[in-house]
Amino acid sequence: MYAVIRIRGPVNVRGSIEDTLKMLRLHRVNHCVMLNDNPHNYGMIQKVKDYVAYGTIDANTLAVMLKNRGMLEGGVRLTDSYITENTDFGSIGAFAEAVFEGDATLKDVPKLKPVLRLHPPRKGHAGMKRTTQQGGALGNHGDTIKVLLNKMR
Repeated sequence: MYAVIRIRGPVNVRGSIEDTLKMLRLHRVNHCVMLNDNPHNYGMIQKVKDYVAYGTIDANTLAVMLKNRGMLEGGVRLTDSYITENTDFGSIGAFAEAVFEGDATLKDVPKLKPVLRLHPPRKGHAGMKRTTQQGGALGNHGDTIKVLLNKMR
């Protein structure tokens, strides 16, 4: 499962890349989406790699992100009690594990917003115009996307 975070804003973005960002539901800076690992999503990520940071996450990271940043319609936080009442899972951790294994999707929780709104990273970005290989924040972080997500929690 991929976590994709929009890092750069909308100024001077080519139209086809802006359309792809909209398809990924990344309308604003510091918004994050969780995507399944399939060729369609990977192709879209490759197209917008100069505007986003992405990497693979595990079930624990997904659970922490849903607990800290998961929102329902109406501006209500996602809680363990809401998951217990409205799904077959006992907690956010169990739900995240099921999503990670492919037994459930994020759409199984009614009224859950698909986009996580994150804070700007504590201590700032490493560089918004350079890739991770050059010491910046853009592009493929691999497993270390957890560090960036923790800074933006």
